[in-house]
Amino acid sequence: MAITIKSAREIELMRAAGLVVADVLDLMRDHVRPGITTAELSRIAHEAIVSRGAIPSFLDYDGFPCSICTSVNAEVVHGIPSRRRLHEGDIISLDVGAILKGYHGDAALTLPVGEVGDDARQLIAATEGAFWAGIEQLRPGNRIGDVSAAIQEYAESRGFSLVRELSGHGIGQEMHEEPSVPNLGRPGTGLRLRAGMTLAIEPMLTVGGPETDVLEDEWTVVTADGSLAAHYEHTVLVTDDVAVLLTARAEM
Repeated sequence: MAITIKSAREIELMRAAGLVVADVLDLMRDHVRPGITTAELSRIAHEAIVSRGAIPSFLDYDGFPCSICTSVNAEVVHGIPSRRRLHEGDIISLDVGAILKGYHGDAALTLPVGEVGDDARQLIAATEGAFWAGIEQLRPGNRIGDVSAAIQEYAESRGFSLVRELSGHGIGQEMHEEPSVPNLGRPGTGLRLRAGMTLAIEPMLTVGGPETDVLEDEWTVVTADGSLAAHYEHTVLVTDDVAVLLTARAEM
């Protein structure tokens, strides 16, 4: 698949899709609490996406049965919403995608459910911090490996592991486009970045080891050792200046 440099019009359309995602993640912040089910969160997200004229990116994507991914505790990504109730002390990663006028927005965050332990708080903070460390390297002339290495250094220097089998990706008219953006790498390697690229940057950290398994549902990725995992993601535009988040209200 060719790597596309987005036009100003395409960026405008991606921004519109990204704002749908931003709104839904804000709703998730409002609704995550002990006692709610992951299916209820998915229903709230679905209704919010379609009420804004968009389509949930994940629904029926390769057969995925729901509109968002809800990954709890040791679940890294792709958790399927269900009757599972959240409990005080859990953490939940919420991955949201929306298609609007043919363009995708994709973002994720991990939230505490009520009061959580120190490990969980530190994991959530380090996962977001690793994202921002990568974003600092996202500028023309740098390479994908510069972004990957910054994410890796930030996470590992704080005692966390990075999931190796999963990575960020290009995004636009398809949810997954080239290039792949690994969360581990060496500076000065990989594709050179150019203004107009749109990428989903998404570190996934664990408290324990980096190894993962996939559950029998053939979707849910979990840590092999049962340790907590967290996920943080935004759709990001490479510009000649600072990188711009297309899935956050505060940007642009």
